[in-house]
Amino acid sequence: MGTPDFATALLREICARGHDVAAVYTQPPRPAGRGMSEKKSSVHQFAESRGLAVRTPRSLRSAEEAEAFAALGSDVAVVAAYGLLLPQPILDAPKHGCLNLHGSLLPRWRGAAPIQRAIMAGDAESGVMVMKMDAGLDTGPVALTARTPIGPDMTAGELHDKLAELGAPLMADALDLLAKGELRFTPQTQEGACYAQKIDKAEGRIDWRRSARDLHNHVRGLAPFPGAFFESDLGHGVERVKVLRTRVEDGRGAPGAALDDAGLIACGEGALRLLRVQRAGKGEMGIEEFLRGRKLTRGVTLA
Repeated sequence: MGTPDFATALLREICARGHDVAAVYTQPPRPAGRGMSEKKSSVHQFAESRGLAVRTPRSLRSAEEAEAFAALGSDVAVVAAYGLLLPQPILDAPKHGCLNLHGSLLPRWRGAAPIQRAIMAGDAESGVMVMKMDAGLDTGPVALTARTPIGPDMTAGELHDKLAELGAPLMADALDLLAKGELRFTPQTQEGACYAQKIDKAEGRIDWRRSARDLHNHVRGLAPFPGAFFESDLGHGVERVKVLRTRVEDGRGAPGAALDDAGLIACGEGALRLLRVQRAGKGEMGIEEFLRGRKLTRGVTLA
């Protein structure tokens, strides 16, 4: 039960280990791209390429969906970034319950956006955990853990890929242990618990009054999607510009003011060097390319 690339890596590993996949549950196809044609999820596409049965319910709350799920007679359900709530009848249906691959070091960052929130908060470490799902939000007991440092310039996209790399074999190991009756669980502590709220696109707007360090974390925590951004008129009308890579530097000035002609912007404390940006409808580019023909020179202030 999963939807994005993070879950696809896991499904690939489960198949490679020879486990019998009774069915694959994923989000329904969604309109995407400029033509807004319906696109199947990453998990959906991979499952079909392997000839696996795919189910795409919009909800699992009905009695009919619960009966269809229970009729699979599965030993265990494996869940990773699925995107639907699992009601109690679904949690109870598999013989050994539902195992979730969660992208944080629980109980820190329970919820929908643990990868982004960890970076935005400046955490130095993250990881993935195999946990047994219960009625709470990521509150179930934990079986296996894999840890990884968060580098000072690591983006959410890079951490996502690292956790997917670690998580796929970790869950497959858990299934191997479960099959042998050797998978053990430890209850979570409540100490340090916090909630990783879903990212709202409006959060992406850069507030230059914040410190350069906080904004550096903000930028990399939202890169590559949905992206931190500013909106200003730099000679071509007001445009929204995503900021994807930055560096903290020394500097002092009114928040949002350009301190040189090469993308150094004053913050509430310190300054932020813009390194990689993306204009609306364009690809990612270096700051040098962006600045050609744009009036982001010393003294100009970004909104």
